[in-house]
Amino acid sequence: MVRQVGRSGVRRRPGGPLAQQERVADRTQREQGTGVRSALGGRSVAGQVFLLQVVIVLLLVVAAVIALVLQVRHDSTREARNRSVAVAEAFANSPGTREALRGPDPSAVLQPRAEAARKATKVDFIVVMNTDGIRYTHPKPDRIGKKFVGDIAPALAGRVVTEQITGTIGPLVQAVVPVKADDGSVVGLVSAGITTKNVGGAANQQMPVVLGAAAAGLALATAGTALVSRRLLRQTHGLGPHEMTRMYEHHDAVLHAVREGVLIVGGDGTLLLANDEAHRLLDLPGDAEGRHVLDLRLPADTADLLASGRLATDEVHLVKDRLLAINQRTTDTQGGPPGTVATLRDSTELRALSGRAEAARERLNMLYEAGVHIGTSLDVNRTAEELAELAVPRFADFATVDLFDAVLSGGQPEGVTPLRRVALSGIRKDVPLYPVGRQIRFVPSSPQGNSLSTGQAVLEPFLAQAPGWQAQDLERSAQVVEYGIHSLITVPLRAGSLVLGVVSFWRCEKAEPFDQEELALAEELVARAAVSIDNARRYTREHSMAVTLQRSLLPRRLPEQDALDIAYRYLPAQAGVGGDWFDVLPLSGARVALVVGDVVGHGLHAAATMGRLRTAVHNFSALDLPPDELLSLLDELVSRIDQDEAAEGGSAPVTGATCLYAIYDPVSRTCVIARAGHPPPAVIRPDGSVEFPDVPVGPPLGLGGLPFETAELELAEGSRLVLYTDGLVEERERDIDVGFESLRTALAGAGTSSEDTCRAVLDARLPAKPSDDIALIVARTRALGPDRVAEWQVPSDPAAVGEVRAQVTRRLAEWGLDELTFTTELILSELVTNAIRYGGEPIHVRVLCDRSLICEVFDSSSTSPHLRYAAMTDEGGRGLFLVAQLAERWGTRYTPAGKVIWAEQPLP
Repeated sequence: MVRQVGRSGVRRRPGGPLAQQERVADRTQREQGTGVRSALGGRSVAGQVFLLQVVIVLLLVVAAVIALVLQVRHDSTREARNRSVAVAEAFANSPGTREALRGPDPSAVLQPRAEAARKATKVDFIVVMNTDGIRYTHPKPDRIGKKFVGDIAPALAGRVVTEQITGTIGPLVQAVVPVKADDGSVVGLVSAGITTKNVGGAANQQMPVVLGAAAAGLALATAGTALVSRRLLRQTHGLGPHEMTRMYEHHDAVLHAVREGVLIVGGDGTLLLANDEAHRLLDLPGDAEGRHVLDLRLPADTADLLASGRLATDEVHLVKDRLLAINQRTTDTQGGPPGTVATLRDSTELRALSGRAEAARERLNMLYEAGVHIGTSLDVNRTAEELAELAVPRFADFATVDLFDAVLSGGQPEGVTPLRRVALSGIRKDVPLYPVGRQIRFVPSSPQGNSLSTGQAVLEPFLAQAPGWQAQDLERSAQVVEYGIHSLITVPLRAGSLVLGVVSFWRCEKAEPFDQEELALAEELVARAAVSIDNARRYTREHSMAVTLQRSLLPRRLPEQDALDIAYRYLPAQAGVGGDWFDVLPLSGARVALVVGDVVGHGLHAAATMGRLRTAVHNFSALDLPPDELLSLLDELVSRIDQDEAAEGGSAPVTGATCLYAIYDPVSRTCVIARAGHPPPAVIRPDGSVEFPDVPVGPPLGLGGLPFETAELELAEGSRLVLYTDGLVEERERDIDVGFESLRTALAGAGTSSEDTCRAVLDARLPAKPSDDIALIVARTRALGPDRVAEWQVPSDPAAVGEVRAQVTRRLAEWGLDELTFTTELILSELVTNAIRYGGEPIHVRVLCDRSLICEVFDSSSTSPHLRYAAMTDEGGRGLFLVAQLAERWGTRYTPAGKVIWAEQPLP
């Protein structure tokens, strides 16, 4: 082959682009050893760039040196002005200056002082003069007595003046300061100054350093520019501007001559270049270059691909009536600019392949959506409905889900039990399939029965020819076929080894029956849904267990008592069961204890913990303890439980529980309250006013270390005491003070009864979806009137027992309780005798007529009697035994002043 040699000495082949490429390669090899010299020659683009950058750097260095020198001179002059003023003012105001000016010979006094100050302050002169400008001092003594050179008029007016002049010692910067008398008049002038040669001395001293730094910067810039130019030389292969222009022309001719579309898209999605073939294939407008690819009215998928910048290999896109195979690569892999290059080929013959790819993509998309949209709730029925809704109409025309009844309640399915249809979705509503809620027992020959027994999916392509399916229900099967349903896929819902039910997919509109690929898709779809249904089943089981446990632990009915008219509400949170609880506990002496508690958290652990605390409160209340002592025992119990669980490696401590305990006495109409980290109670007075009493708050249960305090409230009859848990006043979206104020408003507008109050509070305060449990107790107080109470002071004398019996007999007659006279006399005789014999004064007897007859004996002793069996030879020891036999209940409670022994008898 004949080769030609051009003027530049580079051999090239005829034919344009190939010859140009060969010439570039030859020149690159020849210039590898002389890259820097070529760059400095200025003939190539790299050389021209190098020279231009060197000139620019040199100009910048010169400008920087000049600016620095001017700045230094300016700063030095300003410093000279400031120093001259400071020295002149200091000398003018120094002691003795004014006196010397008024003396007979000012020069004799001031000349040596001025010279000493000048040398100390390193200024060139300090001149003292009179108001006429005649010098008294000067570094050169022959100048004393001569006229001062400069403007002294401002100084005579009392101002400080600075100026640059040519004085008797040369060009200088000087300041003139007035010397003032006590009355403010100017008696003389002081001038200090520095000559110009000393002012510029600093700049002259810095000049070598500045010039050296400039030279070093120029050298570094030149070296860096040389390195950049050398790299540019390699990238441009030593080509000059004319040669690069010719190469671009050849490149442009080749680009538009190829029969393949080429697009270059910038990093921001702007179309930078499109050849003629790309314009034709995509039908681009003439001004497409420079516009964003999303603005070219291309199909959405094609435009998204070009704008995304992602890699693509033979990706098929439908553009109008053409199938285009698109390949896309990035341009910045070898250090190039950000962006992509895409090539387009017309591949209309791949239409069939594209159709299959589209179907595969649709199936993958449906599986993806199954993972996202199935199982959004932990409800078995709703999860089954989501599966049926997803399959129609994208995969089937109708879809049904049948589950075992046990699955719906959270249990494990049993193969012998029937199924229940829980979901049916279809393109029409009049389909003759079994409706939702229908209980179905599939025959073994049906596809559903086969799937349940074998655990495998079954494809029935032609239902009209499937006798096994028709045997399920001959009449309904005929209706289904007549309706147009002709193909069926049944897939068992499997969760591990459990078969939860069966899913059926029915085809009606599409003429082709289901095939094996669609069977595989159905299996994958149902497998994903089965996990969600099983999770919902497990949640249903655990939730049912927790609800059952919680309901068994909460009071099923309130005990009978007459001290309080009580109404209550308990509402679990949206998330499930929790640890809120309440209780009403009758105590001795017609008193009633109210307790409300809250265990942080939800679920089985919270419910179980609540039950333990409620049981503990029941046991502690039997001891008839004050509220603060009961909470202390409860706090100690919770701490001990936490320690035991920590020692055993438990991960669910009880810490975080709160409690409020209140005891109401209908005789004194007082209520004693203590709380452990719990919200305060509310009181509605009989006049309708609402208040939140200041009850001291203790730490939550389980923290320990701090005592609990009580508050005693006096409640008028008809007052309503409101106890609640924090779910009633606390919400994440608002402050707790807002919750208390809203509760106050709801209570103020409530009715007069306890039930009306409960209803009004919940109607006003209950959120649509409460995030925490709510327990609410409203107790309307009653009083035990004086006519139902009898009290006597008893002297410490055994003879007083008879008088007590007589008074009790008369009071029982007034109450119409003559039937209880004998037993009451016997009980009081034993209790009063024990108090006289073993207790201490004072001794007090109280009899209450409430739902039962209550006898109480007070004494100052803290020793509690105990029941025992007396031997046949013992003379005593049978008193409490008789009391226990005659009374329905008896016991002892302690007071700050002693103890009370009480006994209750049922009324006839």
